[in-house]
Amino acid sequence: MEALAAGSTAVVTGAAGGIGLAVATKLVAAGMRVGLVDCADAVLQRAAELGENAAGFVVDVSDRSAVETLAGEVRSRFGPVSFLMNNAAIDGGADTLSGPAIWDRVIGVNLMGVLHGVQAFVPAMIADGRPGIIVNTGSKQGITQPPGNTAYNVSKSGVKALTEGLAHTLLETTGERITAHLLIPGFTFTGMTRTSNTKPDAAWAPGQVADFLFERMAAGDFYILCPDNDVTRPTDEKRMAWTMGDVIENRPALSRWHPRYKDAFAAFMKD
Repeated sequence: MEALAAGSTAVVTGAAGGIGLAVATKLVAAGMRVGLVDCADAVLQRAAELGENAAGFVVDVSDRSAVETLAGEVRSRFGPVSFLMNNAAIDGGADTLSGPAIWDRVIGVNLMGVLHGVQAFVPAMIADGRPGIIVNTGSKQGITQPPGNTAYNVSKSGVKALTEGLAHTLLETTGERITAHLLIPGFTFTGMTRTSNTKPDAAWAPGQVADFLFERMAAGDFYILCPDNDVTRPTDEKRMAWTMGDVIENRPALSRWHPRYKDAFAAFMKD
């Protein structure tokens, strides 16, 4: 992939740990100059540990002007960006009737942060005339909509729609020179999911997700749907198909969790 050539520039948000740091580490190892972005000061130390081709930036991606300033700083320091990963996210645990503050924060970081990254960096990527890649990190929850964390689901549903629209816009404006991809991780052992210092057997390590991302980008995938050590791709596909069936068959909302459909869903998963 030309966009990942040694000497090119990459930007990864949410890069103080987890998937973002794993991706940034691979990019530096490939000889790229990488801007690691996070709201946590720890990103400065993570970047220092990766060496002279990495730089840390403490930025709140929900702040549009801060992201626009970031784009200028990265370009001034490293040159045109060819790889952008909008990965920063938080897990607010907000349901529909939760207070507005947590909704504002979850939507601000998880959805608007992605939009800010796209709008701050992508126009210049188009104008530069170079090969480019944009990866936005979504979630299976943005597709299957499990109850109890509605704000997160809404934000990640928005990232899916945004990235699909971006991919089509890039196709129309650049052909296949710049591509967009939606990363859909499975259960991954990160700061967002960690409950202890021991990785659960069911979870993938962030490095596994990073490896899978680059493998599937090279294969040309738009939807990069990751399994984990517990849930296989066929299981994910059936859960997603059932979710779409709610609309097609006019079942109750979130029928997978509706008591009347418990046995029907179990039978569907066994077929």
